[in-house]
Amino acid sequence: MISPDVRAEILSRIRNAEAEHDVRVLLAVESGSRAWGFESPNSDYDARFIYVHSRDWYLSVGLEEQRDVIEYPIVDDIDLNGWDVRKALRLFWKSNPAFVEWIQSPIIYIESTSFAEDVRRLMPDVYSWESGIHHYRSMAKTNFRGYLKGDLVPLKKYFYVLRPLLAVRWLERYGTAAPIEFGKLLHLIDDQLLLADIDALLTRKRAAPEMGSGLPVASINAYIERELERVETLTPASSPRRDMLLSLNDIFHRSLQQMAGN
Repeated sequence: MISPDVRAEILSRIRNAEAEHDVRVLLAVESGSRAWGFESPNSDYDARFIYVHSRDWYLSVGLEEQRDVIEYPIVDDIDLNGWDVRKALRLFWKSNPAFVEWIQSPIIYIESTSFAEDVRRLMPDVYSWESGIHHYRSMAKTNFRGYLKGDLVPLKKYFYVLRPLLAVRWLERYGTAAPIEFGKLLHLIDDQLLLADIDALLTRKRAAPEMGSGLPVASINAYIERELERVETLTPASSPRRDMLLSLNDIFHRSLQQMAGN
């Protein structure tokens, strides 16, 4: 899914970031449409990474809050940025949707330590499906109302509504974090004619650099409106979660040890 030349360039930039900031990258993945499975040929590469500093960086007393992100401007369609491991674990505890998706990405650039494996192992105990439903429901509503209500609509935005709606269905059925690949969610739709329309739209998006605008797809609009009405009434109960802070601290300390042993 990522050409060898692009992969090599992304890895080179990650190694440069490690040297520039004196960090070690624990995990680097592709996020966004390429990881979701509905990229266009000219979609950006959204490379995301989790990194760790040396132990002394976390022990020092500074006059200002230490910066816990590394960000670079988009160059040659490569959007590269990362989070410090402590920030990432804190957000994981809150079921941060971006981090939860990064850790599940099918496109991995670097996974050189046990960090990602440790986090994935804890996912069932840490992830709040209640938070997930609120996030995906809000995403679907925002994209539908903002982009798909006119006489001409940006057709690619259908996938920014369908994927979160299907993620809600996954959470309802399985009670676990939804996979980020669009194709793994499609079995949650039983209507074969609707699936055919979605597949035709997906084929157009993958083939064309920019789909542009077009007439609304009646069958997909009808499904979205039914689903939005249905999920609006959902009142998910708070999901019981074990106190995993000790386990998250263990991952943090292991990351520091792996940095020291690098």
